[in-house]
This record gives sequence, C-alpha cells and structure tokens, in this order.
Amino acid sequence: MTTELRVAMIGHGFMGAAHSVGWRQAPAAFDLPLSPSMAVLVGRDPDKTAAAARKWGWAETSTDWQEVIARDDIDVIDIVTPGESHAEIAIAALAAGKHVLCEKPLANSVAQAEAMEQAAQDAAANGIHAMVGFTYRRVPAVTLMRDMIAAGRVGTVRQVRASYRQDWLADPESPMTWRLDKDRAGSGSLGDIGAHIIDMTQFVTGQSLTQVSAVLETLVEERPLLGESVGLSGTAAAERGRVTVDDVALFTGRLASGTLATFEATRFATGRKNALDIEISGDSGALHWNLEDLNVLDFYDATQPAGEQGFTRILVTEPEHPYLAGWWPTGHMLGYEHGFSHQAKDFVEAIASGNAPHPTFAEGLHVQRVLDAVERSSSNGSAWTGV
Repeated sequence: MTTELRVAMIGHGFMGAAHSVGWRQAPAAFDLPLSPSMAVLVGRDPDKTAAAARKWGWAETSTDWQEVIARDDIDVIDIVTPGESHAEIAIAALAAGKHVLCEKPLANSVAQAEAMEQAAQDAAANGIHAMVGFTYRRVPAVTLMRDMIAAGRVGTVRQVRASYRQDWLADPESPMTWRLDKDRAGSGSLGDIGAHIIDMTQFVTGQSLTQVSAVLETLVEERPLLGESVGLSGTAAAERGRVTVDDVALFTGRLASGTLATFEATRFATGRKNALDIEISGDSGALHWNLEDLNVLDFYDATQPAGEQGFTRILVTEPEHPYLAGWWPTGHMLGYEHGFSHQAKDFVEAIASGNAPHPTFAEGLHVQRVLDAVERSSSNGSAWTGV
C-alpha cells in the first residue's frame, strides 16, 4: 500500500457500522494497491456522530456533507443514508471529482437513478468511479455460485427461486422507522430486501430481468411512531403513524433467455431472521444458498450416476474460493461483516486499476427499473409488465 485513499462516510446507522468494519478490516486482510483511511464521518446530530466515530474509528466528524464533499483532502464519498438523499449527495460528490460508493437501492425512483447513472457516466470520463453496495454478491459462496454457473456446472438455467424473509415487523406494535415511510425509503420490503434478490439473481445467472408479474401488500397500515432507534427498529412512542410502503412483495419474473424466476420479499415471515435464499435449477445440475448458513453452497450434479446423485455440501472456506485467501485456515467461518470488507477491497482495487467497479450505477439503475415494474404490475392487477 503506497497511496492514501481518504474516505468520508455520510450516515452512521446500521449500514454505517457495517461499512465502517469493511473500511477498517479490508487493508488488514488484503494487500491493497491504495490505503483507505477513515477520514470523516458525517451525521446530523453532532453528539451521536462523534460517538459513532469513536466507536468505529473515524478520525473526525462533520454535520455538513456539502462542506465535506468540497474538501480537497477527501477522495471517496460513502453514502449510507436513507434513499431519499442518495441522488443529491451522489450527484454532488461525482461532480466534485469524488469516487462514490452508494448503498442499495440506488435511489427512490427511476428518474433519480437515471440522473445518478448519467452523473456516473460523466464522472467516469474523468477517471472517477461509482459503485452500488449490493454486498451479498461478495459473500464467497455467492461469488462461487456465479462462477460455477458461468462454467456450465448446472447446464442451461431453467428456473430460479429467490426469497428474502425476515420477521422484524411481524409484531403489529413494532414502531415506525424510516423504512416504513415511502417518501424516505421509496418502497418497503420490495426495495429494502427485494432489491437484493433481484440483483443476486441477475448476478449469478448473468442475465437481466425483462418483465415481471407482481402483487404488493401492506399487512399493517398503522404503527406506533419511533421513540428511540435500536438496530433496524427501536422503542415505540405514544403517537401513531401511517405505514406507506409494502410489507410483502411477491412476483414472477422472466430473464432475458426466457427463464422464469420467482421472488418473495417479506418482513412478516415469523421465525425467519435474515433468510435470503436462492436456488438455481439447470438441466444438468442445481445450486442452492441461504444467508443463514452463509459459508455453505449446496451443489447437485445431475450428470453423476443415478445411484450417486444428491446435493453435495460445499464448505466455502478453502483458500481457492473467492476472497478466502485473505482470511482464516480452512473450515474457519466467515460472517456477515466480511462482505463489507470484500466490497471495500473490490472498490479500492477498481479505483487503483481504473476499471469500472461492479455493480455499476448502470446495474443499480436496472434494478431500480425492475422495482418500478413490480410496482406498476401490482397496481395493474398483476399484469405482465416490461422492465
């Protein structure tokens, strides 16, 4: 590591903590061509921002993101704010010549995402890079799944089943958070966790979704307002507010090849804490992965003799597996936080090499268009709707 890459992160909630771990751990685990430094943490409340900076290792704090973006000593802007501010911050940062990492989904609307993608194109002409934080791509087992499909290990992909199920809103008295406000979040389960399974399906298959048929449902329309924020949720206040986003998103999609894919995104799956599940069925094999057992990839090889067929449990901890050479000996597990270190690694390496980091803002824009098509389909009687 020879040259410092000075990072300013805007926002410091749940995703801010995860990104902080990534920035802190990546240069220790991997031999990076540039040395990222955690220069500035930006938040609205000076005391809370200072406490977060002390906890996660940021050198200084600010409450003025415009001032930080204008600084000559900042190279990267990492955006972990709610969706309604992504476009304004990202476009300003790219115009100021800063590399941008932006949490998913890219924006709250297709129009905002299009403006962000155009800003990224303009910045790329000057060697400035932008990337979307679809971090689950960088779980080693998911990257291995992509590689095995590309190598033909399952043959022609015939069907995809993807779901993301959580239960943190199953209690109707769980309080309102910004994720339940359409003006701030853009959508509910659809954009928050459905975006992940859309991106993952496209990533592992190498194909884009072209049309969808969908239904969105709000199961609890009124909740207590948020008192004190704790993790994804928090404590309830006495006042109540209106939920303006979907609780459940169910949709069928068609990939560019014509392959059908089914999707479920819900925060009402009682007992499921963070169950992102994807299964790819091909004409000569299948692959399956679940986030709640993230070090394991299940592989079915249908080319084996009938008496020897069955799912094989691949423990993705070998140094030959994606990203694993930087971590522990075989069999020593990785966790949720490691994807954020891999994200920082890949972003830094892309900046150093001058190559576009993936997923690009263009890829994030396509996911935004899928989200929009799902909403349009649901409002039109689940009619098949083009992306």
